[in-house]
Amino acid sequence: MKFYEFLLAVLCVWRLTHLLNKEDGPWGSLAHFRRFAGNGFVGELLDCFYCLSLWIAAPVTFLLEHHWKERLLTWTALSAGAILLERVTTRPTEALRPFYFEDREQEHVLQQAETTIPGIDRTR
Repeated sequence: MKFYEFLLAVLCVWRLTHLLNKEDGPWGSLAHFRRFAGNGFVGELLDCFYCLSLWIAAPVTFLLEHHWKERLLTWTALSAGAILLERVTTRPTEALRPFYFEDREQEHVLQQAETTIPGIDRTR
């Protein structure tokens, strides 16, 4: 396989995986399909970009390669290329930091000094 063929195959696998995993599609048809798939095998497969890229890369590899050793290597390489492309193009979602406000201590309030009681040692 030539380099440009491999690059085109990686782009193809990434595009199809991204389409099925993240995009709504025309009139929300793909989003409806993902909801319809539910929590079964297909639903969980559509929720995981990594798993889905393996399944998308399999038929692409079968069309491009003829020997089983080349198919095995190309299959995993196409999936890995799609995953790397997804990581490069996706912005990480930063967790929102909680807001914390502390009331300022009022300056006109007097603080009482600690009182000592004769015969009681508080250092213990």
